[in-house]
Formats: sequence, structure tokens, C-alpha cells
Amino acid sequence: MVRLSILSRLILGYVVLLVLSAGMSVYAIVQLGSVTEVTRSIILVDNTLIGLHKDLADALLSETQYEKKYLIVQDRAFYQGFLRARAEFERMLHEAGKLGVSSEVWAALNNVEDLQLTYYSLFREEAEYLRDGRPYARAWYTEQKERAVNAAIEELVRIRTLSQIRILDKVRDLSVAGRRARNIAMAVSAAMLGFGTLLAVWITRSITRPLTVMQKKTRDIADGVFEADLDLPSPPEIGELAQAFNTMSSKLKDVDRMKMDFFSLMSHELRTPLTSIKEGTNLFLEGRGGEVTEKQKKLLTIISEESNRLIGLVNSVLDLSKLESGMLTFSFSKADLHALIARVIDEMGPLAEAKRIRIVRQEREVPALSLDAERMLQALRNLIGNALKFTPRNGTVSIATRSEENKVFITVSDTGPGIPKEHAAMIFDKFRQVPGIGRLPGTGLGLAIVKHIIQIHGGSVWVESEPGNGSTFIVQLPA
Repeated sequence: MVRLSILSRLILGYVVLLVLSAGMSVYAIVQLGSVTEVTRSIILVDNTLIGLHKDLADALLSETQYEKKYLIVQDRAFYQGFLRARAEFERMLHEAGKLGVSSEVWAALNNVEDLQLTYYSLFREEAEYLRDGRPYARAWYTEQKERAVNAAIEELVRIRTLSQIRILDKVRDLSVAGRRARNIAMAVSAAMLGFGTLLAVWITRSITRPLTVMQKKTRDIADGVFEADLDLPSPPEIGELAQAFNTMSSKLKDVDRMKMDFFSLMSHELRTPLTSIKEGTNLFLEGRGGEVTEKQKKLLTIISEESNRLIGLVNSVLDLSKLESGMLTFSFSKADLHALIARVIDEMGPLAEAKRIRIVRQEREVPALSLDAERMLQALRNLIGNALKFTPRNGTVSIATRSEENKVFITVSDTGPGIPKEHAAMIFDKFRQVPGIGRLPGTGLGLAIVKHIIQIHGGSVWVESEPGNGSTFIVQLPA
């Protein structure tokens, strides 16, 4: 499957939108052309025809007036006036015939022309009778002329009515076409908006989704997880970046493994001579090597304490190395969490008394848990010991337990200096200590070991703290 680049996706989307816009524009131009044509027809044909109806009727009435005056006084000027009115009538009738009218209007115009000719023929015959002085049926001619004129006027009224009806039909057609054009325009606009939205979402998601995965991968790398498992369905540019992440993760994993191998090897190599130094120091302190002065005892005590600290560091490095590599065996069985906490408090009692720290227990009933008792004791020692270490003299350390929704919570709170929010996540990393809260001795491995032990038990651990208000470490375990 070919994956389009980000630029190609943007260009493709814009082209589709432009095609839709162009199609909409063409449709709008065609509709405007139709509206213009219909409007032009109304103005130039129908309205003109309505105006000509009035002029034709006026011209026909002028003919009748001149005709009647001529028949009464037989003045030649009235006869010429009649001819001028008739010529004007024929001109306007011919002009109406060139307007491109409908077949009904065309038939009506022909009828008007025929009736006007009939009227003119009757008038000319009657005028000849008058010139020759011959008698004629004047009443009959008058009746026939009135009938022709009235019929012609009725036809003109019919032409006006047909023109008005045609205007109404065209206006109705324009209204229908306008509604149809509006509906189509709204539909196309909605389609363009929907397509544009979907296109924007698709392009944005194709970029943000892999970036979100890579952001999570960055946090995993920061937490020490160096798996090269990024395989993202993404644009080529981001795919290449993901491959670079995989390469970086592989190299970091190799470096981390080399580092842990080095620490493990050095720990193994250091533990034996450190044990020998410790035992030799103890023999000197016991007087097995001869009499020891007070000054020598003081120095030997310092050497013993530092040996114990180094042995503890070596053991912590070995434990963490085994935890990370999965080589440390866990033996799970039902255990009483309160008994384990009580045991750790008893062990930590001398340290609390030396610093005059009050240990408060707020334990609620919790069920027996499936635990590796020794490893859980190790985690509790690290948490409670850490709280005692950072709590000042005359402070308080609180230990509480509770059960909620198939989960058991252990909280260890102190009244120490607290932890800034920007450092709250990093304190569970190995060899990391929070800067700026005192240079207390430590390896930076205790909380990392706690995190691994709790995770192997299927739980999680986190800290809630504010500078100056102490810290609360929360352990969540499945019930």
C-alpha cells in the first residue's frame, strides 16, 4: 500500500475542494444565466407586449373616433387621421409579432390583424357609398364595425392576460429554480464542509496519532523501556522518524544492558572483598588482632559503617539488576499486610527514636493478599525508611491502609521538605535523587526497587507532594 506524504495529502485534499468549488461555481453561473434569460424575456417580451396592448387599444380607438367624425362631417382631414391611426396600429402590431411570443399570443395577434382589416374594409366601403351619394344600410355597417372593434379589443385583452399569466409562470419558475439552486448550493456547501472537515481530521489524525504514539514512546524511553517496537501506519516522513526512534531505542537498550552488566559484574566482584574488609574490621574491633586504642576503634567503626553502606549499595545494584532482567524469583502466598508493616516499623523503631519521629498507624481492615513476603518487606523498608530519612527531627510519619473496589492501598506520608512536581515522576528512576532538598546519603535505587517489586505484584506506586508540605507515597495492590 502506497502511503502518501503529508504534502501529497494536503495537495490532494485541496484539489478535491477546488474541484467541488469549481463545480459549484459553474452551476451557479449556469443558474444565473438562466435567471438572466428569463428576466430578459419578461422585460423585453412580456412587459413590452403588455405595453403594446395599451398602445394598440389606443390606436384602434383613435381609428374609431376618426372614422365616426369622417362619416358625420366627411372632412378629408379626419380620413387622413384615420389612416395615420391605422398605420400606427399596423406598425405596433408588426412590432409585437417580432417579439418571439408564444403560439397563443401569435394566434391572437393574427386575429386582431384580421379583425382590424375587416373593420377597415367596412369603413372603406361605407366611405365609397358616401362619396358616390348612394344609399346603403348604415345601421348594418355600424353594427358590423362595432362587432369587429369589440372583438379586436377582446383579443387585445386576451393578449394582455396571456402575457400576465406568462409573467407569473416565469416568476414561479424563477422561484422554483431559485429554491432548487439554493438547496443544491446548501447541499454542495454542506458536502464541501463535511468533506473538508473529514479531510482535516484525516490529515490531522494521520499526523497526530503517530506523534502521540511516539510521545508515549519517548516517555517509555525516559522510564528506561528501550523496546524498538514502533511500527506506525503513518506518512513516510513520520515513518522515517519512527525508524530513527527504533534505532535510537536499540542503541539505548544496548547501552543500558552494558551498564547493568557492568554494575552487576562490579557488584559481584566488590561484594567478596567488601565482606572481607567488614569481617576483618569486626575482628579488630573485637580485639582478635591485639589491643586497639580508642582512636583506632573510632577509625575501625567508621570503616565498618562505610563497608556496610557499600555492601548495601552492592546488594541494591544486584537486586535491581535481577529485577530488571527477570532473574529474581518471586514466591507468592497469602500474607497479612498489617503484620508485614508492623515488622518493618519494629525494625525502623531505633531510627525513629533517634530522630524523635512519631510513627502513626491508621490501618483499616484489608483482606489477606497474595504476596512475596520477603520482597514486599523490602519494598516497605525502602518506603518507610525513605520517609524517616527525609522527615526532620520531631516530625511525623503516617502509615495507612484501606480497601476499595478489589484494591488495597498503602500510604506512607511524611512531614519532610516535599518534592517539586517536575521531579515527582523521576524519583522512581534508578540512580536518581531529587535535587534541592538536602544532600542526604543514598544510592537512588530504593524507590526504583520499590517500583519493580510493586509492578511484579500487579500494582502501581506513585507520589503526591508539594514543596514544604511533605510527601505521600501511595501503593496500590490487587485484592
